[in-house]
Amino acid sequence: MPAPAISRSLAPPKDEIILPAELPAFQTQLLGWFAEAKRDLDWRRTRDAYRVWISEIMLQQTRVAAVLPYYQRFLARFPTLDALARARLDTVLRSWAGLGYYSRARNLHRAAKEIVDRHGGEFPRRIEEALALPGIGHYTAAAVLSIAYGEPHAVLDGNVVRVLARLGAIRGDLRRPKRWRELAAAANALLPPQAASAAGPPSSPGDWNQAMMELGATLCTPRGPQCAACPVARWCRAHALGIALRVPAPRPKPKPVRLALSAAVLLDPRGRTLLVRQESDHSTLFSSLWHFPAIQSARPAPEKLSRYLQSAFGITAALEVLPLARHTVTFRRILLAPFLVRVTKLPVPNPSAMEGVRTPRLAEIECLPISSATKKIAAASLAALPRRRQRASSSF
Repeated sequence: MPAPAISRSLAPPKDEIILPAELPAFQTQLLGWFAEAKRDLDWRRTRDAYRVWISEIMLQQTRVAAVLPYYQRFLARFPTLDALARARLDTVLRSWAGLGYYSRARNLHRAAKEIVDRHGGEFPRRIEEALALPGIGHYTAAAVLSIAYGEPHAVLDGNVVRVLARLGAIRGDLRRPKRWRELAAAANALLPPQAASAAGPPSSPGDWNQAMMELGATLCTPRGPQCAACPVARWCRAHALGIALRVPAPRPKPKPVRLALSAAVLLDPRGRTLLVRQESDHSTLFSSLWHFPAIQSARPAPEKLSRYLQSAFGITAALEVLPLARHTVTFRRILLAPFLVRVTKLPVPNPSAMEGVRTPRLAEIECLPISSATKKIAAASLAALPRRRQRASSSF
């Protein structure tokens, strides 16, 4: 159906993206499309609040394809909220390893403990109580409460904001607090009644929220909106005005920051290495997980690394250059510069300077929660060692 010409005089108020008279037809059309076209995803087969919560946290800034195997493994390891609350943090982080943004896993663990202690082991139904949990913002609270409990809270994430902006041909910076509040009001105004309708499929706030998110994720995409296939294109002002590709305006990307991490891979005759976990200016680059002793600089700095090893561990030893590796964390472009340091005995650092120390075999460090950067450094080290030495290290 061709898009109708939309007069400016017919534009709805800012908190009404769709005119009230058109709203029932709009809701029926979108819900009908979602019922037929929605992707078959594991978390859509449940209304269990714990499982919905896990999926929503994992999906933050992470693609669906990447989340699927982690979601399945995580729930196999922690099948209930109580199991997650009772687990050790290191165990949770190890199950999260590779998914990134590790503060999500730490907050999940903290929130699970709070839910057990304060809410009887059940994810709270009141939005104020949900928002008080670590790592729970308005989007996550609305998603879990609407999908699991049918509570009438509209979600507002990047996909939904893009759909709303195009429907209303809303330009400018959508992240400005006043504009964001207007968009939140508009999203809530679109929520359909919580009842089955003779004119369309049964609806619930959870169904509606997922339909809006699915539309933004699959058709109303940032760079290539598929307006011809969109079930609600006839209500879209941006489509009618021919500006769908320009709405919303792309957010300016931060300028890339380039830096180097020089890391010391200590290795004793038994194939053991030293990993630390400490607060430092580069700890976030290792996601505050176990990592090799390292220093941050503008470029690889073996001399600075040697001085650090001397002051922190009392080590004076030759640094063997290992192959460089590249790593990216958001806007940071990181050059990983590993150096092999052979020692007769691993040092015992000053406990006051380190949060913790571990001495696993180099070939087996993945038994601990480590970041992708640490994995790359370890891989460079193992590739440089003779195969015979690696076998000895692994079998010790």
